[in-house]
Amino acid sequence: MGEAEPGHDSAQHHRLMEGLRAYGANYTEFTRRFAAWLGVHSTDAAALMEIFYAEDRGAPLSPARLSERISLSSGATTALLNRLERAGHIVRTREHVDRRVVTLTSSPRIQEPARKFFGPLSDRMAAAMSDYPPELLQQFESFLHHLCGAMETQLEQQDPDA
Repeated sequence: MGEAEPGHDSAQHHRLMEGLRAYGANYTEFTRRFAAWLGVHSTDAAALMEIFYAEDRGAPLSPARLSERISLSSGATTALLNRLERAGHIVRTREHVDRRVVTLTSSPRIQEPARKFFGPLSDRMAAAMSDYPPELLQQFESFLHHLCGAMETQLEQQDPDA
């Protein structure tokens, strides 16, 4: 592991990194439980989560981008999307000017169950965040943005053979 810079509290860095790791593990567990609740494979649920989040950002995913996000080959992603579409969980559309571009959206059929499953968690998270002043949340948002950027840079540059 990397060394802390002089003047920085390495114990605090460790606690923060452990907190983020625990949050990531809990996120994974919620995705696993969502999969079990829906009766789908955990990879299918992870794909649904990516589709939901992309919709929330106003930037629906293409199959290729989803494939990158969940680390599946294009063939495996196509099989996954076929399963999700047959189950009525997603819709593939060609709304783009270039009709070759496929957009993935959640179907109305899955939106209500997803709200039912994740609503209580969302409410708890909102309540937890309401305990902090907006300025501190802005700092935390900036902190997370920087950490994600550092991880993305490393992922882009990582040589698996190194």
